[in-house]
Amino acid sequence: MSLDADYVVERRRLKRRLTFWRVLGVVAVVAAVVAVAGRFDIRRQQDHVAKIVIGGLILDDPARDEALKEVADDDNAKALLVKIDSPGGTYVGGEALYESLRRVGEKKPVVAIMGTTATSAGYMTALGSDHIVARSSTLTGSIGVILQTADLTGLLDKIGIKPVVVKSGLLKAQPNPLEKFSPAARKATEAIIADYFDMFVTLVAERRSLSKEQVLKLADGRVFSGRQAKKVGLIDALGAEPEARKWLSDTHKIADSLPVKEVKIKHEDQPWRDFFDSMIGKVMFSERLSLDGMIALWHPDLW
Repeated sequence: MSLDADYVVERRRLKRRLTFWRVLGVVAVVAAVVAVAGRFDIRRQQDHVAKIVIGGLILDDPARDEALKEVADDDNAKALLVKIDSPGGTYVGGEALYESLRRVGEKKPVVAIMGTTATSAGYMTALGSDHIVARSSTLTGSIGVILQTADLTGLLDKIGIKPVVVKSGLLKAQPNPLEKFSPAARKATEAIIADYFDMFVTLVAERRSLSKEQVLKLADGRVFSGRQAKKVGLIDALGAEPEARKWLSDTHKIADSLPVKEVKIKHEDQPWRDFFDSMIGKVMFSERLSLDGMIALWHPDLW
């Protein structure tokens, strides 16, 4: 009888211990989940200033545009800083980036911060902002459009190669390194360049509150230092990120104390992009030929 009583007492003791550890385990798990969820929620919901870095060649990039759309739709992103260090890129790339920035600008202030270089499509990108800041020594401007090709027919004649081209019309695939650049083809190409150039000039005039005549005097392809650009009205102020934040504080009451959160652009093939860029550095001419279409680029390193 005594043994039965001891057994029952021991069972109850074990049961209480087991219950205790089970409850403790559940509480620990719940606490961990709440802590992680709380941290995530705070980070997700915390007011901040978004920042996107635009560097290198500017190409059409749907992933970048999607990231900017998320910034536009994020009520906790109170403003967007656009840090630019680019010689330009394709006209379509610059146009697409400009339009994405304006969609952000419809909902919150956007400030461009120019680094070492912000020329051609890089300057077009800056036009998508509400306020442009540059260093005194920043190179900017280079308002214009370029299409480059080469005439290899003389070289091919010397080495005994005669290209054979069959096409539906005389202007098809012109300009073409394997054919002479005909007067008709040159005229058609110049008309396209002129149309792109007019679009660029009109954009500068509208965004910088300048007359078209004023812009045309600046749009001969030249680059400007930051100081020169401010003097002629291509930018608003000299400085860097602190000056950009001060403008946001003074004009939009966006506190300097708000943290800056960098916009991440997610490319599915990013590891491969990084690998090949590091291996070949885009020095192959075939790589450069991937810049399809009109180019708004300062000093393209084609060779």
